[in-house]
Amino acid sequence: MTAGTTVQAPDGTEVVLGEIGTRVLLENSRVRVWEVSLAPGEAQGWHLHHNPYVVLCLATSPCHMDWLDGSPARQLSETIGGSVYRPVSPVHMLTNDGDSPYLNRLIELLDLGEEASGEPYASSAMGEGSFASIGEVPAKVIIDDPDVQVLHVTPDAGETYTWIAGVHPTLVVDLDLDSPDVTYLQPGESYDLPAKATSTNGYNLVELRYYS
Repeated sequence: MTAGTTVQAPDGTEVVLGEIGTRVLLENSRVRVWEVSLAPGEAQGWHLHHNPYVVLCLATSPCHMDWLDGSPARQLSETIGGSVYRPVSPVHMLTNDGDSPYLNRLIELLDLGEEASGEPYASSAMGEGSFASIGEVPAKVIIDDPDVQVLHVTPDAGETYTWIAGVHPTLVVDLDLDSPDVTYLQPGESYDLPAKATSTNGYNLVELRYYS
């Protein structure tokens, strides 16, 4: 069931499904990255996920998720830089209950859902990704799952680090609201996290571990 499909609620009401995000920021055969943006009091339309997905929070506000099948609503309380990994799920919608804007990056893992490309990467001698940096990099593990690993890094003002992707493709997501870039790295590629004049919300790095 894709956007534009009409489905029935338990009470017989017809509902037309919408998109799972506000706009697409990046798309290739492996991933599709959406922006989900909700103003205070705004609700996202009913929608259905066909692929497992990772959610990265850029701006937080109390939200709740309603389910078309009538299941109890789920209350959400996210933190900036935080992340969740979700499987495909029944038709639902998200509402911003707070007084602040809500903003996230939603990464669909196409290979693990209905849009599998069938073109796995060949294995190599490379291992996990790493930072090329002198001294200790303040990286925090947010998600440690066989499918994906998500790291959060918050460089100090003027600092930069270089991420070298290992055997796993990696998405680098800038959480700075003034420059919300999303960069996709192939295995073996490197990326310099841009130095910022002031300390920001940092970066999330999403390793696609299912290419092992």
